[in-house]
Amino acid sequence: MVRVTQRKSSLSIGQQVDRIFSSSQLSRIEYLNLMSAILSDSQITDMERHQINRIFDHVQAGRITLTDA
Repeated sequence: MVRVTQRKSSLSIGQQVDRIFSSSQLSRIEYLNLMSAILSDSQITDMERHQINRIFDHVQAGRITLTDA
């Protein structure tokens, strides 16, 4: 069984998106936090939802790499 510990980031979604696009890397914890933000009933804006979806599109296309760190 795999245990995943989620850490909430102190960065805003916009700041996380900027960091991810500038480094072209996404940690698994960041991935889980962003996925949680989209799937939960949290108050995210349409723009934030669009930015998160762009990240996931870039991961699928291989332009952003998932890391274990």
